[in-house]
Amino acid sequence: MAARQLPLFPDLPPPEEPPGEEAEPQPLSPRSPLWAAMEPFDAYMVRQGFTENTRKSFLGDLKRLREYVGDARPLGDLSTEVLNQFLDYLLYRRGRPCRPKTYARRVTTLKVFFRWLYETGVLPRDPAAPLIQRSVRAPLPRPLTDEEVGRLLAAAREQMAGKEPDPRPYVLAALLVHTGIKKGECIGIRLADLDLSAREGPSVFIRYDSPRQQHKERRLALPASLVPAIQAYLDRYQPQEFLFPWTARNLEYVLRDLGRRAGIQGSVSFDRLRWTAALRDWKAGMEPDRLRRKLGLSEIAWQEVEEKLQRLSEPPL
Repeated sequence: MAARQLPLFPDLPPPEEPPGEEAEPQPLSPRSPLWAAMEPFDAYMVRQGFTENTRKSFLGDLKRLREYVGDARPLGDLSTEVLNQFLDYLLYRRGRPCRPKTYARRVTTLKVFFRWLYETGVLPRDPAAPLIQRSVRAPLPRPLTDEEVGRLLAAAREQMAGKEPDPRPYVLAALLVHTGIKKGECIGIRLADLDLSAREGPSVFIRYDSPRQQHKERRLALPASLVPAIQAYLDRYQPQEFLFPWTARNLEYVLRDLGRRAGIQGSVSFDRLRWTAALRDWKAGMEPDRLRRKLGLSEIAWQEVEEKLQRLSEPPL
């Protein structure tokens, strides 16, 4: 029988476990280092439906802050002054240019991160709230006017009632104008996602195959006036699985040609009709958070969209 081996140094304590491996996570507090908050913050972003790209970008921005302040500095020491010094470092002292859009995103990262720490009670105040966001404004989109929407749908009705009736342009354009769905969402609609006879009214369910995108799934109401056109379209084309069994490029051509037929200045596209739908709902007084959910946007993405809708709906000076 083998003798039990005694430890060489019985009086020495066991080595400490490195952070993040086997150690039991400690509750966050103002004394916690920045790195300790990054994993819980990522879990928060997952629960809130942030996209994978947004999560990676935000965590990368926090890594830059961690490199700047070091691991010895606790969260409670990261004051507004420290955060402004960090932003000044990014702009002028890092040794490489910080693009305006990257800078704006990093300010957003700080605001979202420290607001989360404040709202969860980790910090007694939000040091990022006073930070000035130097937003980089992209050109405003060019939604269709109400008059142009009328012309577009009238031209589509003419095609639906012509010698060789084609209901596809009308169904496609009217669906986009009323729902504001994206191109990928449109070509992903299956016949099973349509409910044209529900008591509460016709609707379409926008689904995502990827589990990471399923927070964007939603049921959108359709106008009852669209149902006859959809039925005529189904009879004409007999799709088997997807509502629009064509490539995205093919449907882009349908919208482009319809816009030309209607005499619309500029190209009619999926994105332009999405903005058209959003602006029409905004002007009609739809509650902002409901509109955000209708468009399938995260709270972060909605911030820029809401600002543009406000600017687009301002009365003339």
